[in-house]
Formats: sequence, structure tokens, C-alpha cells
Amino acid sequence: MLEKKTIDIDFSQVEAERMRVNMGPQHPSTHGVLRLEVELDGEIVTDVVPHIGYLHRCFEKTCENMTYPQVIPYIDRMDYISSMNNEWPYVMGMEKLMGIEVPERIEYIRVIMAELNRIANHQIAVATFGLDAGAFTPFLYLFRDREMILNLFEWASGGRLLYNYFWIGGLQRDVPPNFKETCLEIVKTVRKTNAEVMELLIGNKIFIERTANVGILPADVAINFGVTGPVLRGSGVPYDLRKVEPYSIYDRFDFDVIVGKGEMGTVGDCWDRNIVRMREMEESCKIIEQAVAQMPDEPKDVRLTVPKRVRPPKGEFYAKAENPKGELGFYIVSDGSAKPYRVRARATSFVNLSVLPVISKGYMIADLIMILGSLDIVLGEIDR
Repeated sequence: MLEKKTIDIDFSQVEAERMRVNMGPQHPSTHGVLRLEVELDGEIVTDVVPHIGYLHRCFEKTCENMTYPQVIPYIDRMDYISSMNNEWPYVMGMEKLMGIEVPERIEYIRVIMAELNRIANHQIAVATFGLDAGAFTPFLYLFRDREMILNLFEWASGGRLLYNYFWIGGLQRDVPPNFKETCLEIVKTVRKTNAEVMELLIGNKIFIERTANVGILPADVAINFGVTGPVLRGSGVPYDLRKVEPYSIYDRFDFDVIVGKGEMGTVGDCWDRNIVRMREMEESCKIIEQAVAQMPDEPKDVRLTVPKRVRPPKGEFYAKAENPKGELGFYIVSDGSAKPYRVRARATSFVNLSVLPVISKGYMIADLIMILGSLDIVLGEIDR
């Protein structure tokens, strides 16, 4: 009978070979055509390199060959989840450059449309984030309610995703009949569904285990990278352009800036970024209710101040607004002609994605999916 031999190996002295894996660009959990080059030590992420450019459409150069009104439909196609919000900083900047003052009623309609689009954006963000964690039912609930908002947008503009609704000096057309009643009905439904989602998903033990203390983004790192929106506020920084630099008529409304507090783990983790979006939907509901109550009925002509020909004086401007994903800004240079000399967009998702390699190291590859989902990026805005 052969004698059994044993070999003693000190595994602490063995250096494991690291593996590089591609995630995407054709992958549902990359939230678009994004390729992540991931370096792994077993199942632990040691490095992440985001590769972008699969959706590049030369947005800025194309706009420089269009007239100023023709730029707006191209802006819609950047963050196609938040098209109403995209248009706003551009038309605000143009109105300032041209010295156009729009009637109050138009400002109220713009606020209502922007806040409805903020809710629709956050519904997708929370729904797909839940889907990444393996929860399917909240996805159906939130998408069902989002249809109400899209129906209203289609009613008003004729489009369900890309609207071309905010025009320089006004709006494409007036809001439909029973607009106020429809907005209040949407608010009522959103609140009811959000209460169900809070119980079904946000407070779920499995969901908390997947998201708390995962992808922690410290406030100083967030500020240094220039991230904005719920990603920054999730780290406890109360920075919201609607409050710190109020534009339009936001200074007339009572609402809170929601920040992460580390209720389930550490301030700035995936759970915090998610709960910020949930609670921001309630703040948007409050703004919509106030705007509906204050909105004047006149003038009905929402094209009252729309110029027949847009030829701004020589000059430049940078206009920014608080989009659902963060600060969106446009830098425009005018040479006095009918076309912009230079167009540059400060894309929110592009900046927010830059922090991914820093907050993903040391976590498992399954956590990387949650971290990416918590940033709520859209590749149309990143690649442009």
C-alpha cells in the first residue's frame, strides 16, 4: 500500500494572477453602450477603466452648423431621459443674451414640466437600480406611473421622449386643457406608488445588504471630481442650483434639498444615492403643487416673445440648470450670425462617471453593477 504524502504550501506567499474582463458594451447592466475593462483579483475589483465613445454623434460640431432654434432638438438627444430639462439652460442663456423676458405663465409651465421630467428620470433610475439588484416588481410599478407623465408630455408637445418644447422666448405650444388637474392627479399617484416602493424595495433587507456600505463616495472626493446632482447630495453635500443659485422662479417655492445621511450604512454609499432620488420625487411633487396653485391663466399665447429670426448680438454665455442627474451647462459663443460660433456642453453623466474607478476598487464584481447603477448615467450625454 502506497504511503499518502502531503505537501505543505504557504498560500500567503503565492501571488494570484489578476484577470482583465470586459463588461459591455452590449450588456444591460452597463446602462447603455459602455464598456468597462475590469481588473479582478478573484472576484475582487482592483481596477476599472470605463471606455466610452460607442454613441458619439458629434453633437457640439453639428450644433455649430445649425441655426439657434435648430439646436434644441439635438439637445433633446443628449440625456434622452430628461429632454425637457436639457432644453431649459440653453433657452435661458439665449434669452439672457438677447434680452428677452418671458411672461410669468411660461416660467410656471417650464417649472412644472421640468419637475415632472425629474420625477420620470428618478423613476427610471430607481426602477433600473432595483432591477440590477434582482427586484423586478418595483420596475413595473414605476414604469407604469411614468407612462402618465409621458402621456402628458405627448399631449403637450407631440413627442413621448424628445420634445422640442422649450423655445427661445416661449414654448412650442400652450398646455392642453385640464393641465392642472392632470398634474395633480400624477402627483397623487406618484406619492402612492413611492410609498409602496419604499416598503417593497428600499426597506427590503436583501436590498439594504446589497447597497449599504457599497461604493462609498466621500464628500471631499465628490467635490474634487466635480460630481453634482443626487450623486453629490448622496455624499451629504447640500448643493442644488435651484437653491444655491436660484434661476427662473424657483425662489418662490418651498422645498428641501435632500442629502444622504448614512441611515443604513455609511454616508455616500449606494443606498444613500438611491434614497436621495426617492425623496427628491416628493420634493418635486411639492413644487408642482405650488406651481399649479400660483400659475396665472394669461397670456394664452406662449409664443408672444418668440423672435421670428434668432440672431443674437456678439457675445458669449454659460447657462446652467439643476438637471435630474446634476448640473447641465451650455457655453455658447455668438459671432452675430444666425448660427453659433462655438457650442460646448458640460455633460453631467460624463463628469459623474469619472468617479467610478475610485469608488469601485476593493468591492466584488457583483457590487460593481450596483455602484454603476447608483450613478444613474446615460450614454447619450456622455458621448454626445
